[in-house]
Amino acid sequence: MADRLRAMFCDHLSLMRGKYLPASKMKSDGTRLARPTFSVHWDKDLILDAPHTKCREGIPDMEFRWDGAEIREGWEPNTKVVTGDLYDSEGVPLPLCPRGALKRAVADWKRHGLVPKVGIELEAFAFEIGEDGGLSPLHAPGGIVYGTGPFADPAGFTDAIWNRAEEAGFRLELITAEYDTPQYEFTLAYDEAVKAVDEMVLFRQMAREVALEHGILLTFLPKPILEKGGSGLHFNLSFADASGKNALMTGPKGGPAQMNDLARGCVAGWMRHHKGLAGILAPTVGSYLRLQPASMSGYWCNWGGDHRGVTVRVSEEGGAKTRLEHRMADASCNPYTALAALLQAARLGVEQGYPLPEAEAGDCFERTDAGHGVAASLAEAMDDLEADAALGDALGREITDHHIFMKRIEVDKTAGLEGAALRDYYIWYV
Repeated sequence: MADRLRAMFCDHLSLMRGKYLPASKMKSDGTRLARPTFSVHWDKDLILDAPHTKCREGIPDMEFRWDGAEIREGWEPNTKVVTGDLYDSEGVPLPLCPRGALKRAVADWKRHGLVPKVGIELEAFAFEIGEDGGLSPLHAPGGIVYGTGPFADPAGFTDAIWNRAEEAGFRLELITAEYDTPQYEFTLAYDEAVKAVDEMVLFRQMAREVALEHGILLTFLPKPILEKGGSGLHFNLSFADASGKNALMTGPKGGPAQMNDLARGCVAGWMRHHKGLAGILAPTVGSYLRLQPASMSGYWCNWGGDHRGVTVRVSEEGGAKTRLEHRMADASCNPYTALAALLQAARLGVEQGYPLPEAEAGDCFERTDAGHGVAASLAEAMDDLEADAALGDALGREITDHHIFMKRIEVDKTAGLEGAALRDYYIWYV
């Protein structure tokens, strides 16, 4: 087969959409797609009144453009991959573009002389696909938390992911078995915000496709097995100043006692906008099966030091590794939009001087100081996001309104679905 380019963007449902294109497109270039791609729902229903999609205005084009310098090795034979940005038919940045929302958030921080950087941790469950197409959790009875080797992964699909990731140039820092079998964690290298999320969305797609070659459906859904724990998406954030130094760093040690004003402002912003953030970071019905008290999932509006019961964890590592870990999100979110929302909430905290609540002193199992958590359902989370006008305006009014509209339809579409039926509504896509 001749060389080709696989150009993909991450849409409102966090699906990677795109095209295979000839080698002549392996340069700074673009292609056109229907703008009402942003009107399509999980079940392929075209939502005619989805805001800002122009679905009732003739289903016009949008343009997907990429930078030739960002074309990279793919994981399929003779195929390179790239992601990029979306523009309307007049060449203006499309307000619904998640990558564009993140770029706006980065630009807002650059006006403070700071460059956001992030490291991303992903969790996922593995299901075996039966001859009849049915799904069952991968049988790994010897699996343990922090497990490696064939007892943790008797199918060997994580070895295949590791090998393919190296061949494609992904900077994978670790693979390990997580707390619940068959659950796995993948951690990617720290980088500037947009680069890190580009890496993450392409890696996530690669990992699912490589697993599928081994008869495994790898799912990043937040709660695909009700009786087991949930899967999260953790963002580890810092900021580089004009000299490249970590702007959160105050010395060789980290932790709450070493936080500077920048760190305190960021955490205060996340606490103030906790409920609104959930609507972006936890955007599927199953997200609220994961976000529960005493679940180490980012439910509570709290923060602390080396404490996995809190939503915002201030690492004890200092120096160049000083960072803030936000633990609410799951990988059913669009990570560009999610990180943009986190950066905007943090910026509001710094600029508005929000007061910082006291650090959590409880164990978060039997006792917590937090006054509230997130919503109990996706429907209520959309109400919270709509009520948080400051966060929605900072993120972008068009992308926020579109998100709320589409998620309220999702609530209606999934009404009455439970257990495997709810899981299977999403699992082949996430």
